Amino acid sequence: MMQEEGIEGVARRSHVMGSRATESVLARLLALMSDAAVLFDDAGRIALTNDAAEHLFVHGGGSESLIGTDVRAIFPPAVGVAPRTPFHLSELPFTVDGQRNALTCLGRDGTSVDFDIRCEHLNAGAFLLVAHVADALQAAQAEHDRLVGELSRANQRLAGTLGIVLDTLGAQDIPTLFGHVLEEITQTMEATGTILYVVGREGYHLRGRSSSLEGVPVSPYVPLGRSIETLSVRVGTALMLRVLAPHRDDLRQGSVAYRDVVDETTRETHRVRAATLPPFTSLMAVPIWFGGHVIALFEVGWERVHPMRREDAELLDAVAQYLSVQLAGALQTMRTRREMHLDSVASSIREMLMEDEGTSEREVLSCLAHACEELGGTILQPLVEGEDGLLSADLSELGVVHVDGALLGEAAPAVMVVEPESPLGEQVNVADMPTALIDLGVLWGARRVFLLARPQGSEPFMEVERAFLGTVAHDIHELVLGGEAQRQNRHIAQALQTGMRNELQQVDGITAQGIYSSATATAVIGGDFYDLIRLPDQRACVIMGDVSGKGVEAASVSAAVKTALGAYAWQGLSPAHMVRLLNEFLLGFSRVETFATLFVGIIDLKGAALAYCSAGHPPALLVRGDSGELEGLDVQSGVVGAFHDMVYRDGQMSLRPGDALLLYTDGTTEARAPSGAFFGEDGLRDAVMTQEPKGFDGLLDRLLATLDDFTGRTLDDDVAMVALRFDDVGG
Repeated sequence: MMQEEGIEGVARRSHVMGSRATESVLARLLALMSDAAVLFDDAGRIALTNDAAEHLFVHGGGSESLIGTDVRAIFPPAVGVAPRTPFHLSELPFTVDGQRNALTCLGRDGTSVDFDIRCEHLNAGAFLLVAHVADALQAAQAEHDRLVGELSRANQRLAGTLGIVLDTLGAQDIPTLFGHVLEEITQTMEATGTILYVVGREGYHLRGRSSSLEGVPVSPYVPLGRSIETLSVRVGTALMLRVLAPHRDDLRQGSVAYRDVVDETTRETHRVRAATLPPFTSLMAVPIWFGGHVIALFEVGWERVHPMRREDAELLDAVAQYLSVQLAGALQTMRTRREMHLDSVASSIREMLMEDEGTSEREVLSCLAHACEELGGTILQPLVEGEDGLLSADLSELGVVHVDGALLGEAAPAVMVVEPESPLGEQVNVADMPTALIDLGVLWGARRVFLLARPQGSEPFMEVERAFLGTVAHDIHELVLGGEAQRQNRHIAQALQTGMRNELQQVDGITAQGIYSSATATAVIGGDFYDLIRLPDQRACVIMGDVSGKGVEAASVSAAVKTALGAYAWQGLSPAHMVRLLNEFLLGFSRVETFATLFVGIIDLKGAALAYCSAGHPPALLVRGDSGELEGLDVQSGVVGAFHDMVYRDGQMSLRPGDALLLYTDGTTEARAPSGAFFGEDGLRDAVMTQEPKGFDGLLDRLLATLDDFTGRTLDDDVAMVALRFDDVGG
């Protein structure tokens, strides 16, 4: 190689000569060499050769001489092909630092030839390449080294494949399949990294990458169309590809929208979207098939030009075939978990709305924001409907958006995913951001439409996510309208309550007190009611009842019952007779299945007697004033308003001065402690025996305080109590 050194020395000094003199000197020097010599410039164009080079190397592009052709066309993998892309040193299969490189090339006769190649960068902005055919001993050593390398590579591939099989056999957790496998493939193939995409409805969703690619930009979503994924599915097996450098015209425009990709097997060149390319120069794209459909695709790649072998592609096809069943199960598990998670989020949003009654715009916007954040998006701006029927919003950097309300349809609530090429997509131009319109319909007197968008380049909304948004929109719509109806019903109930205020009339000879406690802060009125009516001849009628249900229906039934009983009392009827008439009245009055429990008592102060009818109501208690003994009024009949021909009976009780009568609804005895225990009739009896000796005044307040202590101030039902003390009887 001494001859090479002399030539290189002359070449280094030749930059001081004129260009023609330099070319003449170098041409004569190259002609004196027995080794093949090629001089090429920094654009990859061959400027000078000698006869040895012309006889050894395949002429690029089928030309008669190597001069003027691209130096890449005489070396693998592009032997005989004139590249169309700008030249780059990284594409050469040898170094340019003067070091020896062993390389197998295709000779002029079509056979493989082993070369020793040295290439060095000259000061004149050119490169000198010197090659000679390796001798037999060197060739044997090179072949030995190649076989050893192949055997080592085969062992590594086998070990890696076995590792994937053994580590994923029967694996149920998704991280194992989406993480560990990618690491194994990367190490086995000695690659820069591996990427996994899962097939969706409109394209491919990024679901995993090897740790070596952390922080490296990778497209999170690849739509169907001009992409590597489309090519690989069309071929059906592992595809060996090389990404060519950008065209000069594209670089001049400052934007590279498409890149050329060469199929290393067929030598075909394809144009693909630059945004969908992985961060590799050489790569293998491997589809994973299941049930006749592609369910996923992984891409193994190298940062620089890398020689790829058909046996490696076949190995990756075998790995893909093994992973198909397990990956299909893992994807189904992942979808199920995602659906269950979104169902849970939708339920929690509904509970939030129900707790706050879900009636204010602020609460609705907060819940929508929570749902959108769960999907990785944000609410850009609510659309406001104008008089012209257009819904508009100012999206700052994206400008003002106008949407024709007719495009949204009338079926609200609804969720519409904005397709770029649809009429709606033309009006909502959101710069390639996956977008959806959430139409809640008419709420608070106006149409409410919200715009949801994901960041640019994000994957579109999946079907399960659309269903989730639809559920949230439906819940908001129903609960807001329900809240408005509830407020209207509450106003009606308040009006009814004003007309049927629970009052105890003043009756000479009787000291009376009543109390009512609602189970919830928002329950303005329930079905509990009571009354004390003064009658002629030192008589009075005491009423306590509990109508099933709450709200307007219960309030209206309670009002009717009180009015009817008041009229019956003035007719001088017995309690049982009053209740029988009321039963028939209720069966024809209420349009729904409503019933009531009642205690109706007629008090005769002059005769010192109490006649009563307890219709399904908790038994009243009588505390004797002279002995303090507690007696129950135990004559019971059935509820009112449930069945025709119900039998109702009167009970009788004598009265003495100082006796006290306690009436109550079932919310008292059925109150629960935090532990779940009932207060019960025994608890009430004990409380009465404890509190009554402390005096009649404030008796009900003390009983209610006892109940609050027992329940932790948490009532499940309304509580009503009435206490009557008979001060003057038998006079």
